Amino acid sequence: MPLSNSQYDAIFRTYDARQLHNQHVLEERTRQAYAQIPGLKEIDDAIASCSVAQARKLLDGDSDALEDLKRQLDDYRSKKAALLKEHGFPADYFTPSYICPDCKDTGYINSRRCHCFKQAALQTLFTQSNLKKEVLEKENFGTFSFDYYSADDINEATGLSSLATIKDAVAKSHHFIDHFGSEFDNLYFYGDTGIGKTFLSNCIAKELLDRGHSVVYFTAFQLFDILGKDTFQRNKEMSDARENIFDCDLLIIDDLGTELSNSFTSSQLFLCLNERILRRKSTIISTNLRMNQLADIYSERVLSRISNSYTVMNLFGADIRILKRYH
Repeated sequence: MPLSNSQYDAIFRTYDARQLHNQHVLEERTRQAYAQIPGLKEIDDAIASCSVAQARKLLDGDSDALEDLKRQLDDYRSKKAALLKEHGFPADYFTPSYICPDCKDTGYINSRRCHCFKQAALQTLFTQSNLKKEVLEKENFGTFSFDYYSADDINEATGLSSLATIKDAVAKSHHFIDHFGSEFDNLYFYGDTGIGKTFLSNCIAKELLDRGHSVVYFTAFQLFDILGKDTFQRNKEMSDARENIFDCDLLIIDDLGTELSNSFTSSQLFLCLNERILRRKSTIISTNLRMNQLADIYSERVLSRISNSYTVMNLFGADIRILKRYH
């Protein structure tokens, strides 16, 4: 899982807390059992004493010490189980109630990450993505529909219909997902409002999050707000956020061009795109801006980076939000 050190630490703190809780529960159960069952503490003390004694014999070269220890422990455990049963305690009274019995709340099984650890990592990735899980449950390839795109609406520049264009975009999106990590690519979705650019970006985000990749989503306004605070405030929180923007597996910049553009946003956008290209970290941009507007609003350098390093897709058609309103 592509988690940062701080994210790993946060997950393991959760496991540490679980183990500490289990220990406290066991100590309290032991105290109660000792108070109610005469002779139980003596058996536990005997188990500890014989373990130490047989260990010393084993170190001294007594080859029979291990078998002797097993026989003694079996005898003591049988007596302990009988005492528990006699006083109405369940046989598993001293077994902790693990949240994950498979790894016993350690996060690992035989030095391999447990399924609960993998799930915790995925949850962390979803949380840091800035994408709401309930949104991705509605906006994914399972709910994507081609019904809102027309086969009769033709783009004169390409000769393709709205339907053919979106089918090509979806195919390229699946290729982007299936080869993520082995092929370096970036996507630039542009077109009018309401034609599915953000929806398609969310579809890609969910697929990659489900596969354990780190995805971070920001509107252009949010992105430049963080970059601005890091530049002018210089605190650790903003520095960490900036590094996350530069180093996450996939950065999604939504609604580029809707922010207040100036020389600062232009320089920061180039820095962000260029840094991610150098690190070979993929980016998706969705915007209403056509390619020829990029140089006017930002710079020739931004246009150059996107032209040379992005798969550009011009989506078009009717406003799906309006179509849904009347269906």
